[in-house]
Amino acid sequence: MRALFVIVLVLVVAAVLDLGLLVGGMLALLGLMGISRFLARTWIGNLDATRECNRTEVEIGETIAFVLTLRNRGALPIAWVLVEEMLPRAAITARPPRLEVKGRRLAIAMLGGGATRTITYQLRCAMRGYYQVGPLILETGDLFGLHRRYRVATEPLYITVYPRVVPLPGYDLASRRPIGEIKLTHRLFEDPTRIAGVRAYQPGDPFNRIHWAATARTGTLQSKIYDASTVAGATILLDFHRDSYPARNEPGRSELAVTAAVALANAVCLMGQPVGLITSGRDAAERARHRDEIARRTARPGANREAIHREAAMRDEDHRLRPQVVPHARGPEAFARIREAMARVELSDGLTFDRLVIEAEHRMPRDATVVAILALVTPESALTLGRLRRQGYAVTVVLLAFDEVERIDSASYLIAQNIPVRAISDENELHGFCELQFVAPL
Repeated sequence: MRALFVIVLVLVVAAVLDLGLLVGGMLALLGLMGISRFLARTWIGNLDATRECNRTEVEIGETIAFVLTLRNRGALPIAWVLVEEMLPRAAITARPPRLEVKGRRLAIAMLGGGATRTITYQLRCAMRGYYQVGPLILETGDLFGLHRRYRVATEPLYITVYPRVVPLPGYDLASRRPIGEIKLTHRLFEDPTRIAGVRAYQPGDPFNRIHWAATARTGTLQSKIYDASTVAGATILLDFHRDSYPARNEPGRSELAVTAAVALANAVCLMGQPVGLITSGRDAAERARHRDEIARRTARPGANREAIHREAAMRDEDHRLRPQVVPHARGPEAFARIREAMARVELSDGLTFDRLVIEAEHRMPRDATVVAILALVTPESALTLGRLRRQGYAVTVVLLAFDEVERIDSASYLIAQNIPVRAISDENELHGFCELQFVAPL
């Protein structure tokens, strides 16, 4: 608009001063600007684009194929269009990269009237996470660069990359307790395969409960006493506060924490026991922008490609001050919910571990073993776990220790609270996790 005002002003001055050559030049420039503006608006209005992909949920190391299709709905040819598929910059530029791009997600094309153009590329998912793909941004304009037009052509889609499931072959799948021993507070059912003793026959006892050998020996009817088959299970407490994961060990330590949580949840579910998860991490899905929000933000005057990138990306801020909870349940569905939550979990600066326990304590069954996965043990977190143990919970800690000094310092706080701890430093140690010895409490 400022350039148009200047041209009109010069034209008026030239006409007043009877400068014919300058008047002709300004009129030509005005005509060129009008034609350029018309072409830019027509081209961007006639463009359509679609995106297709073969799947949105993958395992680590798998590849997703994308097909972008451009179509010119108008009769006029489009001289140029810049096509860019928006991808999370942090995931691509990270070292090592979380997403690897194969092919072209950024291309320039020329389309004739009614023509179509296909662009393909692939994403290799190197690390677990929840990633936004898109929106697809189109840019075109006149041949002189006087007018540029931008358009968000497709809505974004979200890719879930699930964490790896590491088997724990050392688990005793027949055990009623996954880790640790506590006295069960509820004897809801009895296991007929586990005889705990005998007692005198009581009226109403079924015949299959009678212990015939003891009856023959004592001369009076005796009935079997079975062990309780109350399924206790585990509550996994994952500390995912940003301060617990120093940058020098990232993303290795946080990824190890997620892998350990998934491995433990899988082992408990295979035992047929209920498992739940509580973490202070944030859910990446809560940062995703809705389609109407993207449209509102990207429609602002003066938008350019950088502004669209900034406005259409997932939100950086997250003010979540409550724990992320997967309720206790058993079976494959319970494990699937935990694994999905672990695929999307991100480091947060919200709840510290001691605050997390306070907020989530009422959600933890007393008969379930509390398995805390910690990257950093402070006196406060050790005291919090010690308080849980004194309240009757069975508490165990999985410590992510990357050096010996760190391991000794953290373990000392826990041993002082009479809490057993297992320390691991890489994923390979998870394979022999059940053969590792607990650091014995004092």
